[in-house]
Amino acid sequence: MDRRTFLQQSVAGGITAAVGASLPIEARAAAARPGAARAIELEEATVAQLRAALDSGQVTARALTEQYLARIEAIDRAGPRLNSVIETNPDALAIADELDRRSGPRGPLHGIPVLIKDNVDTGDRMLTTAGSLALADRPAPRDAFIAERLRAAGAVILGKTNLSEWANFRSTRSTSGWSGRGGQTRNPYILDRNPSGSSSGSGAAVSASLAALAVGTETDGSIVSPATHSGVVGFKPTLGLVSRAGIIPISHSQDTAGPMTRTVADAAVLLGVLAGIDPRDPATAASAGHAHADYTRFLDADGLRGARIGVANKGTGVSDDVTRLFARSVDAMRRLGAVIVEEVEIPHANDYGESELEVLLYEFKADLNAYLATRSPGGPRTLAELIEFNERNAGREMPFFGQELFLQAQEKGPLTSREYLDALAKNQRLSGREGIDAALRAHRLDALIAPTGGPAAPTDLVNGDRWTGGYSSASAVSGYPHITVPMGYVHGLPVGLSFFAEAWSEPRLLRYAHAFEQATKARRPPRFLPTFDPTARMG
Repeated sequence: MDRRTFLQQSVAGGITAAVGASLPIEARAAAARPGAARAIELEEATVAQLRAALDSGQVTARALTEQYLARIEAIDRAGPRLNSVIETNPDALAIADELDRRSGPRGPLHGIPVLIKDNVDTGDRMLTTAGSLALADRPAPRDAFIAERLRAAGAVILGKTNLSEWANFRSTRSTSGWSGRGGQTRNPYILDRNPSGSSSGSGAAVSASLAALAVGTETDGSIVSPATHSGVVGFKPTLGLVSRAGIIPISHSQDTAGPMTRTVADAAVLLGVLAGIDPRDPATAASAGHAHADYTRFLDADGLRGARIGVANKGTGVSDDVTRLFARSVDAMRRLGAVIVEEVEIPHANDYGESELEVLLYEFKADLNAYLATRSPGGPRTLAELIEFNERNAGREMPFFGQELFLQAQEKGPLTSREYLDALAKNQRLSGREGIDAALRAHRLDALIAPTGGPAAPTDLVNGDRWTGGYSSASAVSGYPHITVPMGYVHGLPVGLSFFAEAWSEPRLLRYAHAFEQATKARRPPRFLPTFDPTARMG
């Protein structure tokens, strides 16, 4: 049975098989309605394709939304059961209807369904929980700034994605993609493999074409790692380009939201919508003069020609298979006209691991307490109360791993502590000015590249995550931008290529990543295999 036949036969109850079995699964619900607009193929559909279909009248926003909801039922709730969408929006169809009635100028995402991570506030009937049962009956009072931006751009917020609970900052032995509220997200390529975290659901959902676009968040690796494991583009922007107001925090010195998409062009569209100065997040003031409303204008299929690219894969810890795939990607960039500088070392890359955790522990306690104070009464309002909640509900919240990081953070003092201030200054200096900046300057580079990570390991709720190598920390700690794009497969599991550079270099990184993507066309849609088969023909 091929993948399309499998998906067609996995449609959830209520979508009748009588409506043309040859239709794509997500089309059946829309096609079953009398007078419905013609359904379209959603698998791998880009924003440009959806935009053209909507503008031409081939499909309405409502029909498109119905198709995506049907696809979620067929793939996420039934069939492969990815478990990547923690909740669909009960108002999605009403929003789509309103957009269909609207006349006049349209926003860049008019009628386009988008999924957002379940740590982004929405002031509607959906919950915002970070995957925790502690917030499962307490709606957020208002939209996060980025949710406001999505609505203003005409997007249909389709639902919330599952995640590693509390953005993977609860336990030292956690399993990525698991949350008390949502359970375990599965990798769309091989279902018993881990999707990585913490934006697990966003990566898996967009890879499976459950939405055109998804939003993730990152403190260190939480966009780029699940992106590489699910074979999609993930873009962590410069800290301050995208507002964090209304996003459940870990660290104000490292947190940011960013796009997770199937193409670099779609990431550019979404980044232009998300970026903007927000009085609720003072860090965004620094983006004045750096933010762009339209990042697609920087895309150039010939964009690598003449670019000086430094190879910084030393110390990434990836396997020989990934190293060989990376070497082929470097050769591809040479053929595209890039000037490749081999064996570039990022100074001090291993000198702030412990102090990074120190900073995160201090900021998590302060930032989470401030966030919880904005939520309605009736649940935990402080980290201390959250720890108590988890202890009282250990059977549901801690069946597989504990809350060691919560306990460590609770012991930290205020943000005026000398220990915290010294660690923060050290980290930012070593990762930025004396790290990435120094490497770029020493070799006169336009950008650096590295393997984003290794292929996904099996999900293991007994022992927790297993690291398979990769790059993220220098860009995360410095607050600099970092984009990953699919570069190929190892035994059927996707692996990404990272482009990164100094602050506010988003236009350049998008140009390079797009050129590489267009030349290699490495991404393949997932096949939802139940487990690894060593006898199967793998890429």
